[in-house]
Amino acid sequence: SYKVSGGLHGVGVSVVNALSELLNLEIWRDGQVYHQEYTRGKPVGGLEATGTTKRRGTQITFRPDGEIFENVEFSFDTLAHRLRELAFLNAGVTIKLEDERTGKNHRFQYAGGINSFVQFLNKNKTAVNTSPIYMKGKRDGVEAEIALQWNNGYADTVYSFANNINTQEGGTHLSGFRSALTRTINSYANKKNLAKDLKESVSGDDIREGLVAVVSVKIPRPQFEGQTKTKLGN
Repeated sequence: SYKVSGGLHGVGVSVVNALSELLNLEIWRDGQVYHQEYTRGKPVGGLEATGTTKRRGTQITFRPDGEIFENVEFSFDTLAHRLRELAFLNAGVTIKLEDERTGKNHRFQYAGGINSFVQFLNKNKTAVNTSPIYMKGKRDGVEAEIALQWNNGYADTVYSFANNINTQEGGTHLSGFRSALTRTINSYANKKNLAKDLKESVSGDDIREGLVAVVSVKIPRPQFEGQTKTKLGN
């Protein structure tokens, strides 16, 4: 079982099945191997026990339907980008990608998690704080993990994720992070009497100048705005 997930209703795999010329499902569970095959969304037969195993997990193999898609070629770089994100977001997990067409392969594993993520994003820049600022906490069943590192540039780069899904349009977690960062920096500056010569508080834009950050939250029942899940609503 799992505590959090990007999807709970099986819509994603159902759509993949419907849009695939062929889909093979293999399950390793309770010492048994189960197999089922589908063609263009329809089962060829029932779920069958085909052997025994000590493994646990599920393997899905599918071929996109050429009658639906004009291009059924997969991009190694696109897959590598997404799998690299997942490896950063789940520290210590190993993900392997192999292209049997060309023999190209890559292994993703980052013990540093999102700390390594911000350092990766900053690798071609000059970091202001050598080690990223990292924090992690949990409240009301929601886990939050944040890593921050500034560089000597002017633009800010903030990636936000909810249950490992890249929320490219942000949402409540990103808005909360930005507000909290601005409030905390100003509070510290006032407490240490660092802003005595300023006529007004330091703005969020000023604080985020040169910032590279990753905000990752784990929510039991996420509510996304739309099926593409690019924005978190709760």
